[in-house]
Amino acid sequence: MVLDRLRERIDPILTVVAKRFDYLSPNTVTWISFVFALIAGIIFFLSDPETEKETYFLCIASAFVFLNGFTDAIDGKIAKMKNEATAKGDFLDHAIDRFSDVSMILGLSLSKWCSPEIGLFALSGVLLTSYMGTQAQAVGYKRIYRGLLGRADRLVLLMIFPVLQHLFVDFELYDFNLLEIVLIYFAVVGFVTAVQRFIMTLEWFGREK
Repeated sequence: MVLDRLRERIDPILTVVAKRFDYLSPNTVTWISFVFALIAGIIFFLSDPETEKETYFLCIASAFVFLNGFTDAIDGKIAKMKNEATAKGDFLDHAIDRFSDVSMILGLSLSKWCSPEIGLFALSGVLLTSYMGTQAQAVGYKRIYRGLLGRADRLVLLMIFPVLQHLFVDFELYDFNLLEIVLIYFAVVGFVTAVQRFIMTLEWFGREK
């Protein structure tokens, strides 16, 4: 959640950047962000430890993860600037974020870099984290972004660790490579974050009595 807390500080920069794309509808930008995530997932899936030094697939996928995060950060800005912020757009934004998360993590999970079991736990942790945040709002509380691991943090890690894995193809720690380690981190910290948000919502119910 470290990077999510910094979002207010970079909001002015995002606003300036968003103005350059205000000829696009916010929903179009949201769909573009999903296309970038889908491409990243496909390239992650196609990457191979045996050929990574020649193909640079992990680095290319990392660039598309960045593009996904960038477009996801400005679609809401564009909507506010154009007075086109709607419940439908908000729903689309958050739903596409989940599809994007699954696309990228599933690509890694099914690649030759990772065991499917680790990928399954990572996906579970990520989806539970997001579910707890939005379900709190669904029952009348605010949408919860707090916790140890937010989406911005995950995206940055998905940009950095593939590049590190490319640089250190043969690196292993207790038989886990760098990509497996980051997915294990997503799983463990994701579950912890989900529990945090679960408790926050229960505490809110207690205050409402």
